[in-house]
Order: sequence, then structure tokens, then C-alpha cells
Amino acid sequence: MDTLITILASVTAVSLISLIGVIFVGLKEAILKRILMILVGFSSGTLLGSAFLDLLPEALNESELGMVSTFSLVILGIVVFFALEKFLYWRHCHEGECEAHMFAYLNLVGDGTHNLIDGMIIAAAFLFSPSLGLSTTLAVAFHEIPQEIGDFGVQVYGGLGKKKALAFNFISALTAVLGALIVYFLSHVKDVVAYLVPFAAGGFIYIAATDLMPELHKKTRLTESVVQLLSILLGIGLMAYLATTIGG
Repeated sequence: MDTLITILASVTAVSLISLIGVIFVGLKEAILKRILMILVGFSSGTLLGSAFLDLLPEALNESELGMVSTFSLVILGIVVFFALEKFLYWRHCHEGECEAHMFAYLNLVGDGTHNLIDGMIIAAAFLFSPSLGLSTTLAVAFHEIPQEIGDFGVQVYGGLGKKKALAFNFISALTAVLGALIVYFLSHVKDVVAYLVPFAAGGFIYIAATDLMPELHKKTRLTESVVQLLSILLGIGLMAYLATTIGG
């Protein structure tokens, strides 16, 4: 029961990040874009660091799947996340410059699916080990900040009022709680958690490499590029620290 409480507290905290858009309502667009690019770089680093320095080592050391099966699940995670993005119109619009109107609602559907998987990943990590759960929650949270700011921009740009956009984003984020409950109550199924951990690593790698980093390439000025690189390294460094201190 303590584990369930910890899982629900973690996914709820991550879900609350969906309300972060209210903080940036009064900011000038140019300032917001600069902040977002730093956050995108940092979240890229946390996702890569979590996948390669925490999730995969845990999966290889603690499960009985074997190396080939473990990395096959990583590939499956990458492919499934690609399919979600391709067929459910899930797309992270980090600068709020996406198609308007109906896309705002399609984005909510895709984001709800993504949050459902986030909840499953967090629950699986906690069931694997508390330290892995904590570092995974942080990696998801750091990714959610730029994503939710972007989603807020999409909803407002798509014609929703600011209050309605915040409410819809929060409802979409709560699917993470459902995902966590699904994994928790299926945890008795043999090896379900062991399968989800490398799958989650594949998802993290996909998001960082194909969704976040391409956004960074849109900024080509030297100073911006240096800041982006440092933010990525900072994110990787944070996850490396967590992996060696909390997890080690």
C-alpha cells in the first residue's frame, strides 16, 4: 500500500505540471521562447540520462530477460512511440506555433495517450525499485514542463480560452494516474514490470532524439547553441548523479 501511495503521489505531482502554463501567460513571446529552448535542452538530457544511465542498467542487472530481449524491448518502445505520434497526431509544439482549431483537440487526445504511458512508466519504475522510480519521475517531470507550456500555447492558439485550455490540459494529464493504476494492479503478472522498464527507455530515447533535439536545431546562433549544449549536459549530469547516489 505504501508503494501505491508513493506512485499516486508521484503521478499526481507530474500531472499538476499541466497547470504551469498559467505562470507564463504574462510573459513576452520572445522571452518565453528562450526559456522554452533551455528547458527543451535540459529535458533532452534528463531523458537520455535516465534511459542510458538508469533504466537500461537496472533492466540488464535486475531482470532475467537477457541482453537481446532487453534491447528488443527498447526498439519496441521506440517504434510504439513513433506509431503514437504518427497515427494519434501526438506532437509536441514547444513554441506554440502549431495548426489551430481542430488540432487543439487532436493534440489533447494524443497528449492524453502520452500521459497514460508516462503513468505506466513511473509505476513500473517504482515497482522495480524506489530509487529508479524517483529518477524516472524526475525525468518525466522535466520533460513535461516544456511540453505542457507548448500544449497550453497550442490550446490557446487553437481558439480555447486560457482557463479552458488549463482545465483541458489538466484533465488530459490525469490519464497518468490511470496508467499508474493499470500497471500497479497488473504487477502480479509475470515479468510485466521487467518488460516495461526497457520499453520506457526506448520511449525516452525516441522523445529526446526525434522530438526534442530537432527543435533545438532550429536555433543556429552560436550563443544559443552553446546554451542548448550546456542544458543537455546539465540534464545528463543530473540523471548521472541520481543514478550513482540515490540508485547506487
